[in-house]
Amino acid sequence: MTLPGRLRRAALDVTPLRTAAYRRLLIGDAVSVVGTQITAVAVPIQVYEQTRSAAAVGFVGLAGLLPLIVFGLYGGAIADAVDRRRLVLMTTVGQAALSTVLLLQALAGLHSTALLYVVIAVQAALFSMDSPARSAFTPRLLPKELLPAANALRQVEFNLGVTIGPLLAGALVAGPGYSWAYGLDALTFTASIWAVASLPPMPPHGGGRRAGTASVLEGLAFLRTRPVLLMTFVVDLIAMVFAMPRALFPSIAHDVYGGGAQTAGALYSALAAGALLGALFSGWFGRVHRQGVAVLAAIVAWGVSIALFGATSSLAFGLLMLACAGASDMVSAVFRNAILQTAAPDEMRGRLGGVFIVVVAGGPRLGDGRAGLGAELVGVQGAVVAGGLAVIGLTAACAAAVPRFRQYDVREPYA
Repeated sequence: MTLPGRLRRAALDVTPLRTAAYRRLLIGDAVSVVGTQITAVAVPIQVYEQTRSAAAVGFVGLAGLLPLIVFGLYGGAIADAVDRRRLVLMTTVGQAALSTVLLLQALAGLHSTALLYVVIAVQAALFSMDSPARSAFTPRLLPKELLPAANALRQVEFNLGVTIGPLLAGALVAGPGYSWAYGLDALTFTASIWAVASLPPMPPHGGGRRAGTASVLEGLAFLRTRPVLLMTFVVDLIAMVFAMPRALFPSIAHDVYGGGAQTAGALYSALAAGALLGALFSGWFGRVHRQGVAVLAAIVAWGVSIALFGATSSLAFGLLMLACAGASDMVSAVFRNAILQTAAPDEMRGRLGGVFIVVVAGGPRLGDGRAGLGAELVGVQGAVVAGGLAVIGLTAACAAAVPRFRQYDVREPYA
């Protein structure tokens, strides 16, 4: 095959964009993600500016952990009981209101770290109710064979936002100030509201199951009997808890690289830039059948890249390693999503989506706390290196302990 032919086969598969509803959803979410990521970077920078403490920045992640767990699990049960489109509209409006609160505190010059923690906690609660319902949209809009391509497109959308958002955050915080950052975030939620409002109604198949503790426990019991689905959550928790370095970016920017808010913004963006570049060459994803092996390899690559990032004092090499880590995490996310969407029945997707979002968003928050504590004990670089090495060892142990995950083949999707 010629080089141009190979590049075409590797290029991003845009077939899902032919579906108008999916296309609108992707565009609306892309705009909203930019604003959300501006706030996700501006808040820890503001906390660090107020406290000069890596541990205080780590607590930004921990502040939202309990709401994320509680409302993620219960929100998944709600998503299996009500019209998912209506639920997402309500949570999106609520998140826009919280961004407005951040705008007002910046304009008023309150300098209250406690208020920032409270807003982050409520944001986490709304986000964890929004995401299980939102994740159930795609399998309803597209056929099964297009799910890997659709997930890759979502990675492009998300990581484009996570690349642009932190850079904008650094520029806005260093320039006109926090009020501009939070105000832009509030404005971008209108794009997501428009996209979701244009979708058809999304009630769960079979009329749904009444939300409650029994419904949540039913979802957890189902997951316990599906080792492949369970392992997608376990290995991602390992990667995020032990080797997510983002809470240390303000400290590393200042102490290791001698920079400020813009350097921190570049570090946040590097992870997403790598994921974005990897997603643009994701055309081969649809030809990968051994998706469990792909997840394991990607997480080991994440651990290696993070360890090398922690070991260097070169900003250029550090950014390169973060980009490699981001690309590896993107591959893991695409195939973990594909396994979940293929192996989970529609009537369970909300509840399993709730578990998924608890893991995907809760893992990094635990990682923030671990990183902040580790930095106090062994220094910022030592904490990063140790975390990367731990991921490599623990992922290898999981691969050995659960052979069914290594053997998972999407052509015979038994979870």
